[in-house]
Amino acid sequence: MRALLAQFVRFGLVGAVGLVIDVGVFNLLRITVLAPEAMQHGPIYAKLVSTSLAILANWLGNRYWTFGAARRPQLVREGLEFAVVSVGGMMIGLACLWVSHYALGFTSLLADNLSSNVVGLALGTAFRFWLYRVWVFRGPGARRTDAARSGSAEGPVLPSGRAPLDRIKAVAAVQNRFPRNK
Repeated sequence: MRALLAQFVRFGLVGAVGLVIDVGVFNLLRITVLAPEAMQHGPIYAKLVSTSLAILANWLGNRYWTFGAARRPQLVREGLEFAVVSVGGMMIGLACLWVSHYALGFTSLLADNLSSNVVGLALGTAFRFWLYRVWVFRGPGARRTDAARSGSAEGPVLPSGRAPLDRIKAVAAVQNRFPRNK
């Protein structure tokens, strides 16, 4: 439990850096070149740009620090999985912004920030943490470690051909049901 808490704290710190990037770039773009007065869907484009930059920063922080011990050697595959999960989280934030700004008509800078950077961020963060942990940064030995932690005898076959003796608790006596004819 302590390891999970430490990992969650690191995830939060990396996320805080991403948040500063996301909120800063979003607001800078939202009040300048991508203001709704200058471009109809400016807030959506501003959020796309700001979140994409935050995703890049979060990729580096999560890969090398938060989930560094569990990262896989397949950089491209892990990067694609990270991108899929991150885009899913970004879509949650964009959906919150779209509903607030376009469906409900709350078009102020404050409303855009609350919908995308508070509600959308909270929902997207929960979504991303769970999928990063169980899918993206699940290292090659994670199945065996999870099985051993849960006490389950199931898991991958050890490559050396040895039995996983550390997980055997007891051996029951075998009764011969079919005795040989004499």
